[in-house]
Amino acid sequence: MKKMLLRHLLLIPMLVIFISLDNIGFAQNAKPLFPQMPGVVSYTYRKFFEKDVAATLDTIKKLGFTDIEFSNLFGKTATELRTLIDARGIKCSSFGVSYDDFVNKTNVVAQNALALGAQYVRVAGMPHKGALTFDEMQKAVNDFNRVGEILKKQYNLTFVYHNHGFEFEPYKDGTLYDYMMQHTNPKYVSFELDILWAFFPGQDPAQLLNKYGSRYKLMHLKDLKKGVKGDFSGGTAQDNDVALGTGQIDIPAVLKASKKAGVKHYYIEDESNSVLIQVPVSLAYLRSLVSGQ
Repeated sequence: MKKMLLRHLLLIPMLVIFISLDNIGFAQNAKPLFPQMPGVVSYTYRKFFEKDVAATLDTIKKLGFTDIEFSNLFGKTATELRTLIDARGIKCSSFGVSYDDFVNKTNVVAQNALALGAQYVRVAGMPHKGALTFDEMQKAVNDFNRVGEILKKQYNLTFVYHNHGFEFEPYKDGTLYDYMMQHTNPKYVSFELDILWAFFPGQDPAQLLNKYGSRYKLMHLKDLKKGVKGDFSGGTAQDNDVALGTGQIDIPAVLKASKKAGVKHYYIEDESNSVLIQVPVSLAYLRSLVSGQ
């Protein structure tokens, strides 16, 4: 497993150089639009983590990542995982859990997040049958406010909700997502904007950032394959995730808006089967962006 990952890594520098020379072309004195190194979501490398956690962390570190959002403990305890990331100079800033664990195992979730060194606890999705209803959203809002307060007051952890597309069902003169934003307490509920799962149901991620500003603490950077049409299902083929800058989303507009909104952590998330190729392409693309684009 480790040898296979390292073989792919040997190809990455050449690939990145090729992409940079072919696509960057900016003046030497140009100011980069996105100067920082993003983090990565563990789900991106889930298939590798399931086989060898240590070797996968080595791969992530070799790419330059030092910030990770774990969505799974991959058979380890939180303490064991913390030891592995500490040894590699990687920090876990956010810990993703299921809605059920968030509500019913709040103490366990909080203890794991603290053991990992995370500041944020993230939930992606909420219980619903078919198209999301107002009643389902209202219940989730109540749970978010209640458990978010517990996490903040008892553990000094910040709860963030990650959109998955189905929350944008029309409601009154807006969407159920708007209702959630308006009825969650900013003291205890923040948000992670997944830009693909905002774009897929017809929203403009940059406009959402402009509208809700500092409610967004975290962001998933990803892009949607050209020609793919979205809906409110919250699902699409995993290989419809493509390298940043090669899909439909206006990434520079998103990054400009996110900077104004004060987003704290950015994570590359790539759900495809081509992450060993696409993630380096995404990193090169981010480095190629300059102010004014």
